[in-house]
Amino acid sequence: MATIDSLRREDRAPAAGWRWIGRWLRRRLPTGLYARSLLIIIIPMVLLQSVVAAVFMERHWQMVTERLSLAVTRDIAAIIEIVETYPQNSDYGEIIRIARDQLNLQISIEPDGDLPPPRNKPFFSILDGILSDEITDEIRRPFWIDTVGNSNLVEIRIKLENKILRVLAKRSQTYASNTHIFIVWMVGTSLVLIGISILFLRGQIRPILMLARAAESFGKGQKPDNFYPRGADEVRRAGLAFILMRERIERQIEQRTAMLSGVSHDLRTILTRFKLQLALAGDNPDLHGLNDDVNDMQTMLEAYMAFARGEVEEDVGELKLSEIFAKLESDFALHGKTFAYSIEGDDEISVRPNAFMRLVTNLASNARRYANRLDIEAKHNAKWLTVIFDDDGPGIPEKNREDVFKPFFRLDAARNLDASGTGLGLAIARDIARSHGGNVTLGDSPLGGLRATIRIPA
Repeated sequence: MATIDSLRREDRAPAAGWRWIGRWLRRRLPTGLYARSLLIIIIPMVLLQSVVAAVFMERHWQMVTERLSLAVTRDIAAIIEIVETYPQNSDYGEIIRIARDQLNLQISIEPDGDLPPPRNKPFFSILDGILSDEITDEIRRPFWIDTVGNSNLVEIRIKLENKILRVLAKRSQTYASNTHIFIVWMVGTSLVLIGISILFLRGQIRPILMLARAAESFGKGQKPDNFYPRGADEVRRAGLAFILMRERIERQIEQRTAMLSGVSHDLRTILTRFKLQLALAGDNPDLHGLNDDVNDMQTMLEAYMAFARGEVEEDVGELKLSEIFAKLESDFALHGKTFAYSIEGDDEISVRPNAFMRLVTNLASNARRYANRLDIEAKHNAKWLTVIFDDDGPGIPEKNREDVFKPFFRLDAARNLDASGTGLGLAIARDIARSHGGNVTLGDSPLGGLRATIRIPA
């Protein structure tokens, strides 16, 4: 049994390792579509070029250098054979001429002596190693080479029996020196292709970004301007689907508002007749309850109409938080309640002014009605606007905090947001917040009462 468990652990270990690598890559790689598309193009291109360059350097460059070094080494071996086999003039003029004219080598024969000490070899020099190996295999005599001193020439000294042969060869004769041209062309072509890919990708990504901005604006209750489908066929279909969806939602809202306006008009007519009949009936104590019912019906009707409209017809404008909180501070002072606020970030916000004012005032009035103290903390950054209301009132039970957002839901044992008791206060507040693309949530306040949090996109 222990063996089976150990085998299972061994099987799970590679999977856990791959999951860790996957999470690490997700954290490190960019999240944007544009950046990821570039990586999809660039990474395979870089890998392909790296493999091609490695193969080229390993095979072609080294092979060409070996053949060139071998040819020069064999020429030097032939010169040594001629010098040692056939009699020469004292100045070796004829063999020097043949080497210069026929082999393109500059040679000189110097008196016997010691070879210079070995020079430090460059770390990345392929020529030193290959040329040394070829001289060792073909000539098999003590030698000294210098591939660093003169950049255009390679100096080779070979110790003969009683003399030293000094050879100066062009670097191009021993080394594939034009290999960098291949690298330059490969990298240059890749940069041109990447530049073209970036231009095409920008053209393909821009319609997607425009669609995202239009959807975000519509989610905030704003009307996106000058949006029309463009780009690839799939992106065009997505844009057209968004436009059709937006038109259907707007028609639905307009139909709902028109229908409720008609219902409101009809009900108001009936309520007006009720009020007229009650007024004609005179001051009858038996009719006082009926008067109260008619007034309640009028209040509920107005509250429901406000909820149904949802302030969707209002345009977005600029509003200062400090001005809203200053008005609330005066209202709390008038009622003898404690009020404090703080603003972190930009004071000016872009919202539908009347709707947002109603949202904040609604929540603050609820705290004023049921609590003695209210602290408001507003945080405005580049992405979100967060307004936190903390009071010391009785609060709302946790089990009812979602139910109170339902229209006409009323609390018996705890407080209700709506002053008239219609049960629409929190429903209207959340409706306004969601029409801005955000939300309203409830929680426990550190002051012992209710915490209401408004969070909408900035």
